[in-house]
Amino acid sequence: MILEFNKNAFILLKRIIAFIFNKQGTTVTMDDTTTIQGPTILPSAKGSVIMDVRAITKSLPLGRERIDILKGISFQIMSGEFVSIIGPSGSGKSTLLGIIAGLDNPTSGQVLIDDVNITKMSEGQLAAVRNSKIGMVFQAYNLIPTLTAQENVEVPLYVGRHKGSPSARARELLELVGLSHRLGHRPSQLSGGEQQRVAIARALSTDPAIVIADEPTGNLDAKNGENVLELIASLRERTGKTFIIATHDPAVASHADRAIRIVDGLIASIDTSEGRRQP
Repeated sequence: MILEFNKNAFILLKRIIAFIFNKQGTTVTMDDTTTIQGPTILPSAKGSVIMDVRAITKSLPLGRERIDILKGISFQIMSGEFVSIIGPSGSGKSTLLGIIAGLDNPTSGQVLIDDVNITKMSEGQLAAVRNSKIGMVFQAYNLIPTLTAQENVEVPLYVGRHKGSPSARARELLELVGLSHRLGHRPSQLSGGEQQRVAIARALSTDPAIVIADEPTGNLDAKNGENVLELIASLRERTGKTFIIATHDPAVASHADRAIRIVDGLIASIDTSEGRRQP
Protein backbone atom coordinates (compact mmCIF):
# COMPACT_ATOMS: atom_id res chain seq x y z
CA MET A 1 0.00 0.00 0.00
CA ILE A 2 1.35 3.45 -0.90
CA LEU A 3 1.50 5.59 2.20
CA GLU A 4 0.17 9.10 1.88
CA PHE A 5 2.58 11.74 3.08
CA ASN A 6 1.75 13.53 6.29
CA LYS A 7 3.61 15.56 8.89
CA ASN A 8 4.34 12.57 11.12
CA ALA A 9 5.80 10.64 8.19
CA PHE A 10 8.09 13.54 7.36
CA ILE A 11 9.25 13.74 11.00
CA LEU A 12 9.95 10.00 10.86
CA LEU A 13 11.95 10.49 7.67
CA LYS A 14 14.12 13.12 9.36
CA ARG A 15 14.75 10.74 12.25
CA ILE A 16 15.77 7.98 9.83
CA ILE A 17 18.23 10.33 8.12
CA ALA A 18 19.63 11.33 11.51
CA PHE A 19 20.00 7.68 12.50
CA ILE A 20 21.88 6.83 9.29
CA PHE A 21 24.35 9.68 9.71
CA ASN A 22 24.84 8.93 13.42
CA LYS A 23 25.69 5.34 12.52
CA GLN A 24 28.39 6.74 10.22
CA GLY A 25 30.03 8.60 13.10
CA THR A 26 28.54 12.05 12.60
CA THR A 27 26.52 14.20 14.95
CA VAL A 28 23.09 15.37 13.84
CA THR A 29 20.36 17.35 15.52
CA MET A 30 16.96 17.87 14.00
CA ASP A 31 16.21 21.54 14.56
CA ASP A 32 15.80 24.16 11.81
CA THR A 33 19.57 24.61 12.00
CA THR A 34 21.22 21.20 12.29
CA THR A 35 24.78 20.17 13.03
CA ILE A 36 27.05 17.60 11.42
CA GLN A 37 30.68 17.03 12.32
CA GLY A 38 33.24 16.59 9.58
CA PRO A 39 36.43 17.98 8.06
CA THR A 40 36.73 21.73 7.64
CA ILE A 41 36.82 22.73 3.98
CA LEU A 42 36.94 26.46 3.34
CA PRO A 43 35.11 27.99 0.36
CA SER A 44 37.04 28.55 -2.86
CA ALA A 45 37.77 31.91 -4.36
CA LYS A 46 36.32 32.28 -7.86
CA GLY A 47 38.88 31.24 -10.44
CA SER A 48 40.91 29.10 -8.01
CA VAL A 49 41.31 25.33 -8.28
CA ILE A 50 38.33 23.76 -6.51
CA MET A 51 38.94 20.15 -7.57
CA ASP A 52 42.30 18.53 -8.26
CA VAL A 53 42.14 14.97 -9.58
CA ARG A 54 45.50 13.23 -9.42
CA ALA A 55 46.40 9.96 -11.17
CA ILE A 56 43.13 8.20 -10.35
CA THR A 57 42.97 4.48 -11.09
CA LYS A 58 40.19 2.00 -10.46
CA SER A 59 40.30 -1.75 -10.96
CA LEU A 60 37.89 -4.52 -10.02
CA PRO A 61 38.33 -8.29 -9.72
CA LEU A 62 37.08 -10.42 -12.59
CA GLY A 63 37.57 -14.07 -11.80
CA ARG A 64 41.28 -14.59 -11.19
CA GLU A 65 42.21 -11.37 -12.92
CA ARG A 66 41.48 -7.68 -12.49
CA ILE A 67 39.84 -5.33 -14.95
CA ASP A 68 41.21 -1.80 -15.19
CA ILE A 69 38.38 0.75 -15.44
CA LEU A 70 40.37 3.95 -14.89
CA LYS A 71 44.04 4.01 -15.82
CA GLY A 72 45.48 7.22 -14.41
CA ILE A 73 43.11 10.17 -14.75
CA SER A 74 44.40 13.66 -13.86
CA PHE A 75 42.79 17.08 -14.33
CA GLN A 76 41.88 20.25 -12.45
CA ILE A 77 38.57 22.12 -12.30
CA MET A 78 38.38 25.79 -11.44
CA SER A 79 35.81 27.34 -9.15
CA GLY A 80 32.80 28.53 -11.16
CA GLU A 81 33.52 26.35 -14.22
CA PHE A 82 30.99 24.31 -16.16
CA VAL A 83 32.76 21.08 -17.18
CA SER A 84 31.46 18.00 -18.97
CA ILE A 85 32.94 14.52 -18.76
CA ILE A 86 32.07 12.75 -22.00
CA GLY A 87 32.62 9.21 -23.18
CA PRO A 88 30.83 6.17 -24.61
CA SER A 89 29.23 3.52 -22.45
CA GLY A 90 31.94 1.56 -20.65
CA SER A 91 34.55 4.32 -20.91
CA GLY A 92 34.72 4.79 -17.13
CA LYS A 93 33.06 8.21 -16.90
CA SER A 94 30.37 7.14 -14.40
CA THR A 95 33.00 5.42 -12.26
CA LEU A 96 35.07 8.61 -12.34
CA LEU A 97 32.02 10.68 -11.43
CA GLY A 98 31.34 8.48 -8.41
CA ILE A 99 34.93 8.87 -7.21
CA ILE A 100 35.07 12.66 -7.52
CA ALA A 101 31.68 12.88 -5.78
CA GLY A 102 32.96 10.88 -2.81
CA LEU A 103 30.58 7.99 -3.50
CA ASP A 104 33.35 5.50 -4.37
CA ASN A 105 37.03 5.05 -3.58
CA PRO A 106 39.77 4.84 -6.21
CA THR A 107 42.28 2.01 -6.27
CA SER A 108 45.00 4.65 -6.25
CA GLY A 109 45.33 8.40 -6.71
CA GLN A 110 43.82 11.41 -4.99
CA VAL A 111 40.85 13.76 -5.29
CA LEU A 112 41.40 17.09 -3.57
CA ILE A 113 38.50 19.47 -2.97
CA ASP A 114 39.80 22.86 -1.86
CA ASP A 115 43.16 21.16 -1.13
CA VAL A 116 41.58 18.52 1.13
CA ASN A 117 42.11 14.89 0.05
CA ILE A 118 38.72 13.15 0.22
CA THR A 119 39.98 9.72 -0.89
CA LYS A 120 41.30 8.83 2.58
CA MET A 121 38.28 9.97 4.57
CA SER A 122 35.99 7.77 6.61
CA GLU A 123 32.42 7.31 5.40
CA GLY A 124 31.22 9.68 8.11
CA GLN A 125 33.64 12.38 6.95
CA LEU A 126 32.65 11.83 3.33
CA ALA A 127 28.99 12.18 4.27
CA ALA A 128 29.78 15.54 5.83
CA VAL A 129 31.66 16.68 2.70
CA ARG A 130 28.85 15.55 0.40
CA ASN A 131 26.29 17.37 2.54
CA SER A 132 28.23 20.63 2.64
CA LYS A 133 30.28 20.79 -0.56
CA ILE A 134 28.70 18.58 -3.25
CA GLY A 135 25.19 18.47 -4.71
CA MET A 136 24.19 15.46 -6.83
CA VAL A 137 21.75 15.24 -9.75
CA PHE A 138 20.86 11.80 -11.12
CA GLN A 139 19.57 10.64 -14.48
CA ALA A 140 16.53 9.00 -12.85
CA TYR A 141 15.88 12.06 -10.61
CA ASN A 142 15.79 9.90 -7.41
CA LEU A 143 12.96 11.91 -5.87
CA ILE A 144 11.01 10.45 -2.93
CA PRO A 145 7.62 9.63 -4.48
CA THR A 146 5.51 10.28 -1.37
CA LEU A 147 6.94 13.77 -0.79
CA THR A 148 5.98 16.96 -2.58
CA ALA A 149 8.44 18.98 -4.65
CA GLN A 150 9.05 21.31 -1.72
CA GLU A 151 9.55 18.44 0.75
CA ASN A 152 12.00 16.68 -1.59
CA VAL A 153 14.12 19.84 -1.71
CA GLU A 154 13.93 20.20 2.07
CA VAL A 155 15.22 16.69 2.87
CA PRO A 156 19.02 17.39 2.67
CA LEU A 157 18.57 20.41 4.93
CA TYR A 158 17.74 18.18 7.90
CA VAL A 159 21.32 16.84 7.84
CA GLY A 160 24.20 19.23 8.45
CA ARG A 161 24.41 22.81 9.60
CA HIS A 162 22.24 25.03 7.46
CA LYS A 163 20.94 28.48 8.28
CA GLY A 164 17.30 29.43 8.26
CA SER A 165 14.13 27.49 7.61
CA PRO A 166 14.27 24.43 5.32
CA SER A 167 10.81 25.22 3.93
CA ALA A 168 11.77 28.82 3.08
CA ARG A 169 14.99 27.65 1.41
CA ALA A 170 13.10 25.01 -0.62
CA ARG A 171 10.54 27.55 -1.82
CA GLU A 172 13.31 29.96 -2.81
CA LEU A 173 15.11 27.31 -4.87
CA LEU A 174 11.98 26.02 -6.57
CA GLU A 175 11.24 29.58 -7.61
CA LEU A 176 14.82 29.83 -8.92
CA VAL A 177 14.27 26.80 -11.20
CA GLY A 178 10.84 28.00 -12.31
CA LEU A 179 8.64 25.72 -10.24
CA SER A 180 7.09 28.05 -7.67
CA HIS A 181 3.68 26.90 -8.96
CA ARG A 182 4.49 23.23 -8.29
CA LEU A 183 5.46 23.32 -4.59
CA GLY A 184 2.75 20.91 -3.47
CA HIS A 185 2.98 18.46 -6.37
CA ARG A 186 4.41 14.96 -5.94
CA PRO A 187 6.81 13.49 -8.55
CA SER A 188 4.02 11.50 -10.23
CA GLN A 189 2.24 14.80 -10.89
CA LEU A 190 5.27 16.36 -12.59
CA SER A 191 6.72 15.94 -16.07
CA GLY A 192 10.21 14.50 -16.52
CA GLY A 193 11.66 17.95 -17.09
CA GLU A 194 9.94 19.28 -13.97
CA GLN A 195 11.21 16.35 -11.90
CA GLN A 196 14.76 17.06 -13.02
CA ARG A 197 14.31 20.72 -12.06
CA VAL A 198 13.22 19.60 -8.59
CA ALA A 199 16.32 17.36 -8.45
CA ILE A 200 18.53 20.32 -9.39
CA ALA A 201 16.88 22.48 -6.71
CA ARG A 202 17.50 19.69 -4.18
CA ALA A 203 21.17 19.52 -5.23
CA LEU A 204 21.45 23.26 -4.54
CA SER A 205 19.61 23.14 -1.22
CA THR A 206 22.68 22.91 1.03
CA ASP A 207 24.45 25.66 -0.96
CA PRO A 208 27.27 23.38 -2.19
CA ALA A 209 30.26 24.72 -4.08
CA ILE A 210 30.06 21.89 -6.63
CA VAL A 211 27.06 20.34 -8.39
CA ILE A 212 27.70 16.98 -10.09
CA ALA A 213 25.14 15.60 -12.55
CA ASP A 214 25.20 12.09 -14.03
CA GLU A 215 23.49 12.09 -17.45
CA PRO A 216 21.03 14.82 -16.36
CA THR A 217 19.26 14.79 -19.74
CA GLY A 218 19.36 11.02 -20.28
CA ASN A 219 15.67 10.44 -19.44
CA LEU A 220 14.39 13.56 -21.22
CA ASP A 221 13.31 14.35 -24.76
CA ALA A 222 15.35 16.80 -26.81
CA LYS A 223 13.31 19.89 -25.87
CA ASN A 224 13.29 19.19 -22.11
CA GLY A 225 16.93 18.18 -22.22
CA GLU A 226 17.85 21.49 -23.83
CA ASN A 227 15.78 23.34 -21.22
CA VAL A 228 17.63 21.60 -18.38
CA LEU A 229 21.03 22.44 -19.92
CA GLU A 230 20.01 26.07 -20.33
CA LEU A 231 18.89 26.07 -16.69
CA ILE A 232 22.25 24.68 -15.56
CA ALA A 233 24.12 27.33 -17.56
CA SER A 234 21.88 30.04 -16.12
CA LEU A 235 22.33 28.77 -12.56
CA ARG A 236 26.11 28.72 -13.01
CA GLU A 237 26.01 32.37 -14.09
CA ARG A 238 23.63 33.40 -11.30
CA THR A 239 25.16 31.44 -8.43
CA GLY A 240 28.84 31.14 -9.41
CA LYS A 241 28.81 27.43 -8.55
CA THR A 242 30.90 24.78 -10.27
CA PHE A 243 28.89 22.35 -12.42
CA ILE A 244 30.24 18.98 -13.60
CA ILE A 245 28.11 16.75 -15.84
CA ALA A 246 28.74 13.30 -17.28
CA THR A 247 27.26 12.50 -20.67
CA HIS A 248 27.71 10.32 -23.74
CA ASP A 249 26.18 13.01 -26.00
CA PRO A 250 28.54 15.51 -27.71
CA ALA A 251 25.65 17.98 -28.08
CA VAL A 252 25.15 17.98 -24.30
CA ALA A 253 28.89 18.26 -23.64
CA SER A 254 29.14 21.27 -25.97
CA HIS A 255 27.21 23.42 -23.48
CA ALA A 256 30.13 23.29 -21.05
CA ASP A 257 33.23 25.48 -20.90
CA ARG A 258 35.39 22.37 -21.24
CA ALA A 259 34.73 18.77 -22.25
CA ILE A 260 36.99 16.09 -20.76
CA ARG A 261 36.78 13.14 -23.14
CA ILE A 262 37.30 9.70 -21.57
CA VAL A 263 38.10 6.69 -23.76
CA ASP A 264 38.99 3.26 -22.37
CA GLY A 265 39.76 4.62 -18.91
CA LEU A 266 42.09 7.39 -20.10
CA ILE A 267 41.71 11.07 -20.99
CA ALA A 268 41.70 11.25 -24.79
CA SER A 269 41.37 15.05 -25.00
CA ILE A 270 40.19 18.18 -23.21
CA ASP A 271 38.25 20.50 -25.51
CA THR A 272 37.23 24.05 -24.68
CA SER A 273 34.01 25.68 -25.84
CA GLU A 274 36.08 27.83 -28.19
CA GLY A 275 37.30 24.71 -29.94
CA ARG A 276 40.83 24.78 -28.60
CA ARG A 277 42.23 21.40 -27.64
CA GLN A 278 44.48 20.93 -24.67
CA PRO A 279 47.06 18.10 -24.69
